[in-house]
Amino acid sequence: MLTRLLKFLDASPVNFFAVKALAAQLESAGYHRLDPRQPLGAVAAGDKFYVTKNDSSIYAFEIGRKTLADAGFHIICAHCDSPTFRIKPNAEMTCEGGIVKLNTEVYGGPIMATWFDRPLTLAGRVIVRGEDALSPVTRLIHVRRPLLQISNLAIHFNREVNDGVKLSKQKDMLPILGIITNELERGNLLMNIILEELGKEQPVSREDILDFDLYLADATPACTFGVHDEFLSSGRLDDLSMCYAGLEALLASPASDVTKVLAIFDNEETGSQTKQGAGSPFLATILQRIALAQSGTVEAFYQAVERAFMVSADNAHAWHPNYSDKYDPTNHPVLGGGPVIKFNAAQKYASDAASAAVFAELCREAGVPCQRFVNHSDVAGGSTLGNILASSLPLRGVDMGNPILAMHSCRETGAVADHLYCVRAFTRFYQ
Repeated sequence: MLTRLLKFLDASPVNFFAVKALAAQLESAGYHRLDPRQPLGAVAAGDKFYVTKNDSSIYAFEIGRKTLADAGFHIICAHCDSPTFRIKPNAEMTCEGGIVKLNTEVYGGPIMATWFDRPLTLAGRVIVRGEDALSPVTRLIHVRRPLLQISNLAIHFNREVNDGVKLSKQKDMLPILGIITNELERGNLLMNIILEELGKEQPVSREDILDFDLYLADATPACTFGVHDEFLSSGRLDDLSMCYAGLEALLASPASDVTKVLAIFDNEETGSQTKQGAGSPFLATILQRIALAQSGTVEAFYQAVERAFMVSADNAHAWHPNYSDKYDPTNHPVLGGGPVIKFNAAQKYASDAASAAVFAELCREAGVPCQRFVNHSDVAGGSTLGNILASSLPLRGVDMGNPILAMHSCRETGAVADHLYCVRAFTRFYQ
């Protein structure tokens, strides 16, 4: 199970590849892809299918033995985007000596200093001319070698660097791509890389490339560390580890009366207000179509929502041994201590006493320890998927996640045991 997680993390440098990897495993397990532009058709118990939106969010369904109206649905939701840097259009900036750097903009809220002096690469999608203007073709690219680096300024020019430095997103966070060796490369280094990568599968002409969504990604593979290999180190643990735990549980759980749903959204790190984000009505629409196909009435959908339960799975803050003053004195989860239920008096999380009790009992039945997180009252926390999804689906549910260190760093740290615990708890939930 751990090996599968590490492979998934390495195969998912950005959202598009995460969706591709999840879809491949779903299809291997007997799920078939539906085109939401087509009629849904008849829906029978045991049917397994999935849909995607924007190639960057994915929603899997296993239809239960009972209808949605009679049994509702159990949904695990997570997100596949992570803080990074997006490559701007007209990105190449040629400097003295022919050194080329790329113009970038920040995506989400990364800890920017963690991106310095490490091998980086590019991943994302390229839009290629299709049969007509409304039918372009999407091609994915992931340069599987160290390609770029954002280099620090030497301490000799910045003696105060260890006292704290304010970083400029426009000046300091531009990665070096290479050195042009002839005039034909000037202004073309990035495009040459794109053409080379696409050509490995199917050549494409420069004139047919219309646009791209490309991002920086850590080029160092995911790994374990610690004296007992008890820790996980990887980029994008938040929130790909929850995505994969949900997938593992969905595929491992037996048939049930209840319809099982795995919803992996995009753009959580930028507010979720996109067609592929948790603020979109897309998932609610699909569930309504399933209810109508089963029962012929929209009333069945509203009944299903009232019978449903949601697990909003987004990683939690683990207690940091160097910064204990930042944590609540009585509610600070530790690495290896099991899944974490998250609470917030300002309702930034969906958890309340009733929904937390449900998840804690599921953990007990699965033989899994369970922890609780509440922010230190003087430290503001973030928000997540649960309440945003509730704007279109007023679900009873809980916000939880595995504890990790260095959330939003280029590389985050988790515990191997917590991943195994979480899969067991999720499997019990789907049962």
